[in-house]
Amino acid sequence: MAESKQRRLLTPRTTAFVVAAVLLVYLVLMGDRALTMVLSGQPVFIVLGVAIFVLPVLGAVLVVDQLRFGASTERLARRLDDEGALPDVSHLPLRPSGRVERDAADAWFDEKQAELEADPENWRRWFALAQAYDLAGDRNRGRKAMRRAIELERHDPAT
Repeated sequence: MAESKQRRLLTPRTTAFVVAAVLLVYLVLMGDRALTMVLSGQPVFIVLGVAIFVLPVLGAVLVVDQLRFGASTERLARRLDDEGALPDVSHLPLRPSGRVERDAADAWFDEKQAELEADPENWRRWFALAQAYDLAGDRNRGRKAMRRAIELERHDPAT
């Protein structure tokens, strides 16, 4: 029971919010230091103060982007689940590590890519392809495919 509760607390969503909160605290603390440096009037401190302030702001923008991406991905997954159309990978054989066997992941990827080629403007096909990329170990392309799914779903007239 305790292990189950611990697993629920350490979800990717919880971790993302903790990281965002830490970044916010960092931004406030470093922003104060940056402001002090900029107000010192010394050119070197002004440049350092601006740099100290810009980097956390850039980090905050990236964290917000990732949180929005995660929320959008969850929304699409819930919608597919509600429709009974969430891609099912439970039949794929697993390695002892829990990852899908490479040959099975590659075959599933080929199947999802063929489905996408038959219907390239369907966000559901892009979602399945993103999952197939992830199973095949190509997370970068998986994220790009998921971003395409999110974009298409936003413009879906059935939404």
